[in-house]
Amino acid sequence: MSTYLDPIDGSTYDIDVPRWRSDAGRPLWLEPGRGISREDIDASEPSLWRYRAALPVEIPSPISLGEGRTPLLRQGWDAASESLFKLDFLNPTGSFKDRGTSVMLSYLRHHGIQSVLEDSSGNGGSSVAGYGAAGGMRVKIFAPATTSPGKIAQVRAYGADVQLVEGPRIESQHEAIRQASEGAFYASHNWQAFFLQGTKTLAYELWEDLGFQAPDNVIVPVGAGSSLLGCWLGFQELLAAGQIRKLPRLFAAQPFNCSPVDAAFSADVDRPVVPTIAEGTSIAVPLRLSQMLAAVRGTAGGTVSVSEAEIVSALRALCSRGLFVEPTSAVAAAGFTSLLERGTISPADRTVVLLTGSGLKGSSTVSKLLEAEEVHSD
Repeated sequence: MSTYLDPIDGSTYDIDVPRWRSDAGRPLWLEPGRGISREDIDASEPSLWRYRAALPVEIPSPISLGEGRTPLLRQGWDAASESLFKLDFLNPTGSFKDRGTSVMLSYLRHHGIQSVLEDSSGNGGSSVAGYGAAGGMRVKIFAPATTSPGKIAQVRAYGADVQLVEGPRIESQHEAIRQASEGAFYASHNWQAFFLQGTKTLAYELWEDLGFQAPDNVIVPVGAGSSLLGCWLGFQELLAAGQIRKLPRLFAAQPFNCSPVDAAFSADVDRPVVPTIAEGTSIAVPLRLSQMLAAVRGTAGGTVSVSEAEIVSALRALCSRGLFVEPTSAVAAAGFTSLLERGTISPADRTVVLLTGSGLKGSSTVSKLLEAEEVHSD
């Protein structure tokens, strides 16, 4: 039977007792499971719950809005290459976070939790608010005061309470944890191990999308790393189950302005952290940094950081192809360009680029960025 694990000291905890951290105050982990085969997929289920056999516990009545099963679009990217864009911004609340939220909140509600707190720079809060509403749960979201107004409006529309917190992103987390001690459960997408059990369905879905094969490479924009770690978990399980022959190379893409994973991978200990237009990646000290490094190293992948100008250029290129995404998504596309130019990825490779968040979340910001680039290019 699976147990919660503190990867640092090896302590374990009962998986049937919801908790978000170890006794030592560290984030918990669930080790990869045995995986599933194509025969275990519930083909009658059009959401990510078709892969429920891969979860470590049974959840008979999940909270679902039809998340997952997002398009995998083959798209030319430059004169020599094309890519497979995974359009996870088309999930119900507009971001990939719905994968993790659906599983996390379903697990918590199954164990009797009805009131949750979450801290987020936008998409995570929108997702928890939306799924909390769908599941009849009370939700309070803590967000930086600088969060895009469109994202805060979405949270409020779902009926969640909102508290805006001054200061850097980490201050929202501190306030949420402080108030969690007063009663409500801290359902953080950064801390809760069951969130990763939802994001690992991305690996299973790509496997099914590609005719039950693994891609050569997967490039994801990284802040807290839940999509990267979810892919790592899912593909490890598929390998263990004998469903794929090797792990795809995983690449973490970050804006250079806030790139702690790339800095650690490159041993750049003095790299500063400054504001970035890709607010979804703006986490200066990721909780699961060591695990993210293990994921990219263990798959012979790597990291890539891109400039603000490269992000805007990729954003324009995506929009010109009909893909209206937020700047955080464009980080992965810009990273793809950089990896191709370096020769790290071959144009002949089957590469998946994960597009995580909808441009509708910050349409005014996207518009201003593209207008400014157009004026500058003139």
